[in-house]
Amino acid sequence: MNASSARGKPDILFLCTGNSCRSQMAEGWARHLYGNRLSPHSAGIKAHGLNPLAVAAMAEIGIDISEHHSKTLDDLSEIRFDHVITVCVHADESCPAFPDPTAVTHVGFDDPPKLARDASSDEEAMVHYRRVRDEIGEFMQALPDLLQG
Repeated sequence: MNASSARGKPDILFLCTGNSCRSQMAEGWARHLYGNRLSPHSAGIKAHGLNPLAVAAMAEIGIDISEHHSKTLDDLSEIRFDHVITVCVHADESCPAFPDPTAVTHVGFDDPPKLARDASSDEEAMVHYRRVRDEIGEFMQALPDLLQG
């Protein structure tokens, strides 16, 4: 049993391609809303570094993810996750097998850096980051029901 489970807090992993944006936002939301009930983590298939526009988008709503860092599954190998939530198609398709009783759920979100690729300014790009941030936030409202189901 890992330390979080010993405290009665399930370990939840948000998995994405590079652990730079969507999974980091999801971890931030989960810590903000449910940090007293869950032990949220995030990782990527690869570590691409923390996206500064994701940090800015979360800061706008009072959630500080600036101290997060980009991780891979290998960085979290000591944790036995209760639930893994893939937040992008690539992570869903590349998701490794987790031992029972780990539940794996896919809830895909658009990729803000990809959507913002042709933006002429950070402010123009932020439209995409804000939308995805808010969509992840809406999903987080249903997270307790998902984890119990």
